[in-house]
Amino acid sequence: MTNWPDSQAFWRTKRVIVTGGAGFLGSFVVEKLRQRGAATVIVPRSKDYDLRDITVIRRLLKDVVGASPSQPSNVIIIHMAARVGGIGANREHPADFFYDNLMMGVPLLHEAWQHGVEKFVALGTVCAYPKFTPVPFREDELWNGYPEETNAPYGLAKKMLLVQSQAYRQQYGYNAIFLLPVNLYGPNDNFDLEASHVIPALIRKLLEAQAQGATTVEAWGDGSPTREFLYVEDAAEGILLAAERYNGDLPINLGSSYEISIKDLMETIARLIGFKGQVVWDATKPNGQPRRKLDVSRAKELFGFESQIPFEEGLQRTIAWYKQAQAK
Repeated sequence: MTNWPDSQAFWRTKRVIVTGGAGFLGSFVVEKLRQRGAATVIVPRSKDYDLRDITVIRRLLKDVVGASPSQPSNVIIIHMAARVGGIGANREHPADFFYDNLMMGVPLLHEAWQHGVEKFVALGTVCAYPKFTPVPFREDELWNGYPEETNAPYGLAKKMLLVQSQAYRQQYGYNAIFLLPVNLYGPNDNFDLEASHVIPALIRKLLEAQAQGATTVEAWGDGSPTREFLYVEDAAEGILLAAERYNGDLPINLGSSYEISIKDLMETIARLIGFKGQVVWDATKPNGQPRRKLDVSRAKELFGFESQIPFEEGLQRTIAWYKQAQAK
């Protein structure tokens, strides 16, 4: 068995900046950091720190690291802040998705290096993969084609953090790592139909149809694309294990390796909710990438991460959370 460092000992002296720490994934990362006994967890809120502004980034780092660090600090940045959304939002606002994500990431990593931040953990996206990547997606395939068009600006903006982390490691010996989480789901997700991803959108649509006594529900595309989903708590664990154990230049997939078609996903959620109506597929709407399934062997090999929550259990937890949130 690999002799991994002790989590509690690793975090005990660390000051951790978690960008996006108040968001869906970030809230779980912050909770796990506190459970691990991190010395300080800093969650910069956008109203106080607009990370698209480099002067604000410098102010944040000055506030945490100090004005002129004379030696590498005990600060780690986990960068998860992002402008995200589903296919519809990406098609409507491609420039915003590109600019905001690029300008939140690239200057932050540069300033982290300049301020002596000990380690930078960058979160990429499965949308960075080429549209027709051989399945399962292996990290070595990242550059073998252009991403799926509907979310390419977002995917490429996030992918620049991989280029930057490798370049800064090569030139400066800077410890920046790059992780590629697959589609996430779970409690606290965004259920706004205009901006949500597929699982919360389907849960909300089906529950509302059930409440209204509707006999049909409309869904985008033809149901044929496949997706892999990772429960948010598993993703948070994977990120922290990488922060503790991985110090290399290779991009790393974070996934569950469980693949399901959108049609089967819809039917599974309908069954768990108890919706008896018919699903009507609108084939005039885009399908997005045809298949998504990750090769997750590198994460297991290099820092011992494997997902733990079975898919249906994760869906049941997500549905229960949303029902409870709606009841308040």
